[in-house]
Amino acid sequence: MQKATIVTEITYKAVRSSGAGGQHVNKVASKVIATFNIAASNGLTDREKERLVEKLAGRLSKDGTIQLTAEESRSQRRNKAHCTERLLNLLATNLIRPKVRRATKPTKASKKRKLNNKRKNSEKKALRKKPSRD
Repeated sequence: MQKATIVTEITYKAVRSSGAGGQHVNKVASKVIATFNIAASNGLTDREKERLVEKLAGRLSKDGTIQLTAEESRSQRRNKAHCTERLLNLLATNLIRPKVRRATKPTKASKKRKLNNKRKNSEKKALRKKPSRD
């Protein structure tokens, strides 16, 4: 993943924020919508694109774009930076391949340890019982 290339491929759109506000909020477009087309990206390899499409299937639109919004700040510039950061984090976390788990057998020593611990616990609990009257 080439961050510099991806950042240049993100398209931004500024719109008015929702919610209550005063006179100023009705004039400014501080909410930012960032759109990124995974299929058309030059910063991703084909394998990375396939992985992202598979992992982010629920968040993609029909044409293969992902859309994020940010309206936390009153500043359009900060919202744009926040949106870019969230998008890059989302892409990076979904590109991580999980480690392949290889099945292993328990060693003789671990089996022996397990049996010793079971025996000790059994003896400990047997000592808690009331003695018989025999």
